[in-house]
Amino acid sequence: MRNRRVALAGSLAAIMLAGSLTVAAGAVTTPPVQTVTDVNGFELKRPLIPVNDSFTLKNGLRVVVSEDHSVPVVAVVIVYDVGARNEQKGRSGFAHLFEHMMFEGSENVGKTEYFKYIQSTGGGVNASTHSDFTDYFEKVPSNQLELALWLESDRMRSLKVTPENFENQLQTVKEEKRLRIDNQPYIPASIKMEELAYDNWSNAHAVIGSFADLEASSIQDVRHFFKTHYAPNNAVMAVVGDVNPKQVRELVTKYFGTIPSQPPAGKPDVAEKPQTTAKYLKVDDPHAQMPAFWLTWKAPAKRDGEDYYALGIIEKVLSAGTSSRLYQRMVKGDQVALSADASYDERRGPSLFESMVVVKPDSTPEKVRDILWDEVNKLKTTPVSKAELDKAKNQILRDMFSSNSYYSLQRSLGRGELLAQYISFFGDSGLLDKDVDAYLRVTPEDVQRAAQHILTKEGATVVDVVPTEGKAGLSESTK
Repeated sequence: MRNRRVALAGSLAAIMLAGSLTVAAGAVTTPPVQTVTDVNGFELKRPLIPVNDSFTLKNGLRVVVSEDHSVPVVAVVIVYDVGARNEQKGRSGFAHLFEHMMFEGSENVGKTEYFKYIQSTGGGVNASTHSDFTDYFEKVPSNQLELALWLESDRMRSLKVTPENFENQLQTVKEEKRLRIDNQPYIPASIKMEELAYDNWSNAHAVIGSFADLEASSIQDVRHFFKTHYAPNNAVMAVVGDVNPKQVRELVTKYFGTIPSQPPAGKPDVAEKPQTTAKYLKVDDPHAQMPAFWLTWKAPAKRDGEDYYALGIIEKVLSAGTSSRLYQRMVKGDQVALSADASYDERRGPSLFESMVVVKPDSTPEKVRDILWDEVNKLKTTPVSKAELDKAKNQILRDMFSSNSYYSLQRSLGRGELLAQYISFFGDSGLLDKDVDAYLRVTPEDVQRAAQHILTKEGATVVDVVPTEGKAGLSESTK
């Protein structure tokens, strides 16, 4: 083991000094790009993200490469098929904990050195945990690709899961929860909203998890979670940018090819029963300055049927920008709300369509909620106009192509995230093009049908947030 550490450390020094290895260009055929005009008159290049190479290592790691020489940078994204929904009762918080643990050092990389290596090249590095996946990424100058791959492989192979690192990151997560959740207005109530809206614990519990669960865990529990879920056969890697696909294949095989696979992790049961009775909860919030409420419905999973795409359009119609219906009616027109938003929390399993409203002091939540219901009912009874529908579709396209959007197709990192997620979730990156087509095919009748089917009175979950100077608490819960 010592000899391998010395050899890898020497290789790393060479990488940092000389850039990535030079490999003769292979015969890679660039996919043909075509401009397609749809029935709405939208012109788009297809495929949206050209794929120059894709392969699977013997250990199960799936890799996709998209070549783009417009700027000398490369993004490396790894999506692990593990999130809060994969946790067991009594052991919540592990998925988020490992987002932190993955930067605590591995066999050849010391504590905090991961950031130092990437930042010394002028690059950036980060990670995020979700209900249904965890992702890690680096964006570096293209001559530092080998460094990024070496770093990712070393922690996949040999993360230091020690009692000291576990305790250190447990305290870090506690501080993060106090800073970003406990002491923020409305955030604790949003967690209570999800816990009430979902019936299945796998969907309902917060990604941050329970500190009691983490503190009651043994180091063997933590190591088992890592071995099970942070295996190459549970991961997808996307490499996007100024790269040679042949070189990428060689480097990925070199650094990841000998990492052993693990028995496949079982798929979580995320099924939800239909909601037939409205739910209500009141939450006292000592940090809130104004009353607020959520109006929430269970919604289809990502890519699950025509209602999924129609709800994406409804989200834009209701709250995308100052010309949206909720802003124009509730903030500007009736002036009963300080803010009024809608969002679609899309997951691979049952999801939520939410509206969150902060109420003005001279209004009441009940009065404002009636106005919101009025706007929801208009979606059911009156077809949206062609102009409004086209605007919503343009906003969806803007989100995909604006440089300010995280998933922008103009950014190598945005393309990498989308490629890795689509392959991890659905096994086909080409479905992104089909999704865009599906959004652009949505009709006024589709919007009405989805609103009538999903946004019902009996299927609603309402959470009122009450500002209070006392201790936060709950009351009037129905579930």
